[in-house]
Amino acid sequence: MKFDALMIDFYGTIAAGDHEAVESTCAAIVETCGLPVTAAELAVIWGERFFQTIDASNHDAFRTLYECELTSLRETLAGFGQSPDPALFVQSLEDYWRDPPVHSDALELLRGLRDRKVPVCCVSNADCEALEAAMKRHDLRFDHVVCSEMARCYKPDEGIFQRALEALGTAAHRVLHVGDSLHSDIGGAVKLGINAAWICRERRIHDVGTCRPWRTISNLAELRGLLG
Repeated sequence: MKFDALMIDFYGTIAAGDHEAVESTCAAIVETCGLPVTAAELAVIWGERFFQTIDASNHDAFRTLYECELTSLRETLAGFGQSPDPALFVQSLEDYWRDPPVHSDALELLRGLRDRKVPVCCVSNADCEALEAAMKRHDLRFDHVVCSEMARCYKPDEGIFQRALEALGTAAHRVLHVGDSLHSDIGGAVKLGINAAWICRERRIHDVGTCRPWRTISNLAELRGLLG
């Protein structure tokens, strides 16, 4: 089976995941606030509340990713009886979003698809400014970009995938989506009948998703024979 176009996640798929950045931030929080948990444990607790926050921040209730980070961390710390300014800790994550390391296999895939004129749409749960900064920093170019701030909704909400389909002008069954989150990427794509490949290349802190992907890969090079 070959597809006419590709949708691709950014953080964790094209760029390295935020595992180290999140755990480093959590280590600073644990030390500063004297929390009775490890940095890894706090990352899971905060992560679950973060997913709950963005899942409740779509369309008329939309909040930026930065606002969701602040809200979810504030609520997480309140559960420990703590009330520091969450912005003091979230800034390190914001710095990461703007300049993450990029995987070499992603660069090779994008270069090959550009040469073969296969349209690519980057679909990311990200604020516009941070994503644009990361793309500029690494000279990454896509035919289309749809981020959550543009669509005013987050994966797995159908709205962000629908906007990407409209940008590509391709039927859902002719598009392949690839991402690293079973919850956000796989769970969202299947709602619209989009085949989704789950890239499992590194340990995620925690994935609340249970959807089964159409295919599981460990390297983006495995997509070459499926496109174009």
